[in-house]
Amino acid sequence: MGKAMFDRQLVKGHMVKHLYKHILGWPVMFNDLKDVDEEYYNSLKGLKDMGSDVEYVGVDFTVMEETLGVKQTVELVPGGGDMDVVEDNLPEYIEACLKYRLLGRYEAQLNELLLGFFDVIPEPLLTIFDFQELELLMCGLPHIDMENWMEHTEYSGEYDREGPDHQVCVWFWEIVSEYD
Repeated sequence: MGKAMFDRQLVKGHMVKHLYKHILGWPVMFNDLKDVDEEYYNSLKGLKDMGSDVEYVGVDFTVMEETLGVKQTVELVPGGGDMDVVEDNLPEYIEACLKYRLLGRYEAQLNELLLGFFDVIPEPLLTIFDFQELELLMCGLPHIDMENWMEHTEYSGEYDREGPDHQVCVWFWEIVSEYD
């Protein structure tokens, strides 16, 4: 990805928003989870809404992972299997779930991705971008609204008088609208 960006080549696939944030060193937020797994997001949000009744759910600071048919319990924090979730530690539980789900599960892969990316594009050069601009720079626009583009085009010079009816402009819009 860094090489493609360096060579001004667009990457065909868009990544999830929190990965662009991670590349830039921005914090991931609870709402970022909604883009990845809305059901999980709603479950955690439901726990927040339970208030003091959350202790009756029987949740601890672990998650169950299944890899190639093998189930494994992962502690979200050291000693997480012995820590029940109650109203007082619910914010810490939600933060631990968020970090694990968006970053911890893929920590080794993310580290390698970042090392390779920053090997080509130095990290300080990216500080001028936000995550949306980085996505646009790397992947381009996912869709161009032709009608909007045509409607908001300002014609000048010899095209000013006839605008979109000028023969060159007609040809331009015919050719551009054929691209897909």
